[in-house]
Amino acid sequence: MNAPLLPLLLVFATLGTAAAQAPAAPLGAPASAGTHLGPTQLSGTVLDGAGRPLPGVNVFLKSTFDGATTDSLGRFVFSTTATGTLPLVCTLIGYEMQETPLALPGGPLALPPRRLRESRASLGTVSIVAGAFEASDEKRAAALKPLDILTTAGANADIASALNTLPGTTRVGEEGKLFVRGGAASEIRYYLDGLPVQSFYGGSTAGVPARGRFAPTLFKGTLFSTGGYSAEYGQALSAVVGLNSIDLDPETQTGISLLSVGGSLSRTQRWDRTSASATLEYTNLAPYFGLTAPGQGWEQAPQRLGGSVRLAHRTASGGLFKIYGTYSSQQLATRQADPEAAYAATGRLTALQNQNYYLNTTYRTALRHGWSLNAGLALGSERNAVQPEPLRVEELERTATARLVLTNDSASTWFNLKVGTETTVQRYDLRYQATAEATALTPSFFEKRPAVFVESDLSLAPHLTGRLGLRGEYSGLLRQANLAPRLALAWQLGSCQQVALAGGLFYQNPTNDLLRVQPNLGFERAAHYIFSYQYQTSSRTLRAELYRKDYHGLVRFNGADFLNRNAYANSGAGYAQGVDIFFRDRYQTFKKIDFWVSYGLLDTRRQARADFALATPTFAATHNLSLVGKYWFEKLHLQVSGTYSYGSARTYYNPNLPGFNQGRTPSYQSLDLSLSYLTHLAGQYTIVHLGVTNLLGRDNIYGYRYATTPDAAGRYAAAPVRQLAPQFVVAALLISINKKSPGDTSVAPD
Repeated sequence: MNAPLLPLLLVFATLGTAAAQAPAAPLGAPASAGTHLGPTQLSGTVLDGAGRPLPGVNVFLKSTFDGATTDSLGRFVFSTTATGTLPLVCTLIGYEMQETPLALPGGPLALPPRRLRESRASLGTVSIVAGAFEASDEKRAAALKPLDILTTAGANADIASALNTLPGTTRVGEEGKLFVRGGAASEIRYYLDGLPVQSFYGGSTAGVPARGRFAPTLFKGTLFSTGGYSAEYGQALSAVVGLNSIDLDPETQTGISLLSVGGSLSRTQRWDRTSASATLEYTNLAPYFGLTAPGQGWEQAPQRLGGSVRLAHRTASGGLFKIYGTYSSQQLATRQADPEAAYAATGRLTALQNQNYYLNTTYRTALRHGWSLNAGLALGSERNAVQPEPLRVEELERTATARLVLTNDSASTWFNLKVGTETTVQRYDLRYQATAEATALTPSFFEKRPAVFVESDLSLAPHLTGRLGLRGEYSGLLRQANLAPRLALAWQLGSCQQVALAGGLFYQNPTNDLLRVQPNLGFERAAHYIFSYQYQTSSRTLRAELYRKDYHGLVRFNGADFLNRNAYANSGAGYAQGVDIFFRDRYQTFKKIDFWVSYGLLDTRRQARADFALATPTFAATHNLSLVGKYWFEKLHLQVSGTYSYGSARTYYNPNLPGFNQGRTPSYQSLDLSLSYLTHLAGQYTIVHLGVTNLLGRDNIYGYRYATTPDAAGRYAAAPVRQLAPQFVVAALLISINKKSPGDTSVAPD
């Protein structure tokens, strides 16, 4: 990444996220005086015995976690803050490990080429391994950097919104969450540094889209896997989003951001082997709604107060300890169009109060004989009080997850080994009143779910690698156990091409709203089958994937008697199949344009929950298309980003017609635009940002709400579910106070 837009990370992070992070300094910039020693930047190449470049070599400093993987030309580059003399290790399955002492002087250090000898135990002359062409989540998944999320028009720095521009997703505007390959939003699991996140999204109500709690600036990478993922991950039927937080913040600095919807203040302090940061932010849409015409009435505009703290420390032995904590509180109250006679004139009032706490701690270190340890603990608590007239509903969920993983990358020249265990403890309490005067129902449940997994990357033959894994879980609440095998294979067709197969079984507990009524249910299950082709160079990526997903054991119940626990059973089923295509071109076809195209074709049907027939679910669209482009005007110091999104008609249930889910919405279309101007204000690096969603003001309709009883003519009255406002405009001013490295406004973001 180049310098200019790195401080922009913070400005977007304040748009309703609960975990903002101070803007990062330009890479390679000098440290502030008196804070920490400058890093050493290592670069070089790795070759085989014949002098040919070796892709996928793992190059790292022993006893640290500083390293990189060689690209298709055998090149590597990475930075380290370690000092003294440490062994530089080069490992590649099928080749003998090389270990060379290396003095670290600080500053750039170009190394002579490294040559690896093929191991006699190797199964072939070429090995396809991590980071190049492998059967792993990193290559089958789509990886987005923070700048991709922050500079995508229409995403407004929201991780889920940016991921919705990738193939396999359906935009469900009234919810704002991720929906992947015919799966519900609850079928996606989010992980922060390997630990599951209890509540990835902020509080929301029906018709009010949610936003993610976490700022993209917290992470050095976001991994989005739409199926066939590693045995490390459980409790996800459809997809996994892996969030990898940054290690040590690069330097000391202060960030100030002022927005049309709020503001934030952050401070980051960097020492030699430690960094700490704190962020405070406030968001209030009342002034904005006062100047615009929102699409519905607001009794209280969305308002949110939040803060976060983060600490990272590298031990003398090279281990890394990280702790991250966040708190947020939000409120809103809105009147939504409702066809019921009692609310037809004024709308139905829905109020929300949400409080969330989250703590994530991890420690990783190298051990003896090629082993490394990664341990973590996550604690979460969320209180959600919702009052959709006349109901009163209050939920309290508390979770704790402990995780321990041991990895040996030198177990053999043709395979590695990873073993791990995790335990999740969950307590859920509900208070439900049909009216203010009604007797409250107070169901609750307690879950303790241990899990173990084992996984290995294998070099099977020339040009062929695999990943074999097995995960086992036991639910104390369900009183059931499961075993989930996972398999992935990749075959290298050339230096830039591969084909791959992936599949496995995936299990998940029923969601809280089902377990609070009937805790004696079973696991829901999905089987994945995936075939993919990928072509990738440094500037272009083409990926096409065929997939099939079969559902079994989905929970069904009688919607007319939803409080009757005997009406619940794991009798539902379904399928999803289709093709996803992704193409990205970074400045190759057009010198100053980075663009990508995503298309997904989806065929899915299911019968679950209150569905009384097998049908296409309301959250699935047959065709989904995204076009994203970014252009840099060098002379103007201006970046322009545009996004066009299209989703074909979605289904909805119309009680006035025979059948189930037979209604069809209009197609979803949106054109989004953002402008980012780079300058200096009082000598400090500053960005002026303007973003507009749905630039053309299209009236997107997501479905209809129907009255529960027919009128005198025997028809059920309906009210459309529309977007909250025809357009949303955000203006922002970000100042990054860092006198040592003020930033270069003439360089395009990368």
